[in-house]
Amino acid sequence: MEKDNYRPLPQEVTIKNSSIEGLGLFSTQIIASGTNLGVSHVENSDFEDNRIRTPLGGFINHSENSNAELIQIGEYYYLLINKDVMPDEEILLTYTLYDV
Repeated sequence: MEKDNYRPLPQEVTIKNSSIEGLGLFSTQIIASGTNLGVSHVENSDFEDNRIRTPLGGFINHSENSNAELIQIGEYYYLLINKDVMPDEEILLTYTLYDV
């Protein structure tokens, strides 16, 4: 029986050093505008900022010139690419969940 390997991030992204702050989320391939990369945050009042960050949400840096956005559906926030992203480009959000 073959085991499934757990992947904390979608295959389209990886974590690397960021020129903005610490580590950032970077594309490993072209990611088309409109791509939903998955759940980045989950609302939960037991945690700081009333949210749990998933591995996907834990490394997104802020930029006023972002290429992604968060879409909330119920208690889940999804990371949606809103501009085509090229390989090795950092995926960035204009933060609205936290104070910058």
